[in-house]
Amino acid sequence: MTRSWAALPTWAKVAVVYIVARLVTVAFVLLAAQLAPAQSQLGSVNPLGDFTLAWDAQWYWLAAVEGYPDELPTDDNGHVTQNAWAFLPVYAYAAKAVGAVLGGSWGAGAFVVSFVGGYLACLGMCAVIRIRQGRAQAMWAVVFFAFGPLAPLFHIGYAESLFLAELFAALVCVLKRRWWWLYLLVPLMAFTRPGLQAFALMLAMYGIWRWFLRRRDRLPAREVAHIVVIGLFAAAMGFAWPAIAGAVTGDPGAYLDTELSWRRGWVGTEEFAPLEGWFSAADVWFAVWGLPARMAPVAVVALVAASAALVLFLPAVRRAGPELRMWAASYLIYLLLVFFPQSSIFRLMVPLAPAVAGAAAVPASGGRAGLVRAGIMVACLVGQWAWIWFMWAHGSDYWQVP
Repeated sequence: MTRSWAALPTWAKVAVVYIVARLVTVAFVLLAAQLAPAQSQLGSVNPLGDFTLAWDAQWYWLAAVEGYPDELPTDDNGHVTQNAWAFLPVYAYAAKAVGAVLGGSWGAGAFVVSFVGGYLACLGMCAVIRIRQGRAQAMWAVVFFAFGPLAPLFHIGYAESLFLAELFAALVCVLKRRWWWLYLLVPLMAFTRPGLQAFALMLAMYGIWRWFLRRRDRLPAREVAHIVVIGLFAAAMGFAWPAIAGAVTGDPGAYLDTELSWRRGWVGTEEFAPLEGWFSAADVWFAVWGLPARMAPVAVVALVAASAALVLFLPAVRRAGPELRMWAASYLIYLLLVFFPQSSIFRLMVPLAPAVAGAAAVPASGGRAGLVRAGIMVACLVGQWAWIWFMWAHGSDYWQVP
């Protein structure tokens, strides 16, 4: 059996792990549907279909079916209300096209795109980790990723699966210095999920790092040109969708106002300033939890310091390689600047998976690798069940949106 497994090509090994992991997720969803109350997001007749189309999947469906509004919807006070401009088009229209080819609905296409995107993301994860840590660690990273707490994303009508496949491919290109492919991947990422500015920041860090190491690691002029041009291209493309929204609606702030319309339900304001979202959210959550309000800013600072320490100093993360640490740092900075933390924070952290899974795949010293990996697997499965149970089986409140 061991020899047969070793003889399989990498794509087949990843496929086996991925399919088994998806069967586990299906079992969790069906079990949660049986135990859930009547008003559950999982429904009672077709829980797997309900799981695919719940929550934000409805917005992607709306964008694919009705397109994006020429005029921003507003409430009685003139405030922009929630609308499809917050959801980028690549996933929405890819699901529509696949659904049409299959002769089915948008939901069928969404499931296929997410499912296939998840498999491609696992292949990308394997490639990313293998470059710096070797085959064995790469396969363990795939296992933890495929069975991880957020693995149900590979079943639902969200753009994360597709974005992760694109992102991991882009990280492989950086690690292998295959620059030309990034000219294709960057615009795809730009219109799949927000956050391309983080990739631009990572390329800036990467370029500086390569510059200081140029005597040990040759840095040809053509590579300098690629890093600079792709970094600027990514930074510009990160603002392309807001520019399109402004051009179509005639309102330069259309995209930002749309995004902030979700925040108004939490804090009653649509103002935006970098970093401010975390402090506002801390005030909200500390009030919900009954904690002293004066401790909220302290908690934010402590969280930032702890995240920086993990990325910079944790030995397992350091062994994942400098490029993945730069990506993790860049993405965390991006979230810190623009995000308003609420229940979707777990989903927003998934792009950190290469650094996290790469760190988790590092074997423990002293022959404890098997025990440590078993513990990580248990944590992955418990986390996955908890996410399905609290966000779908009991997801009916403002703080339970995945």
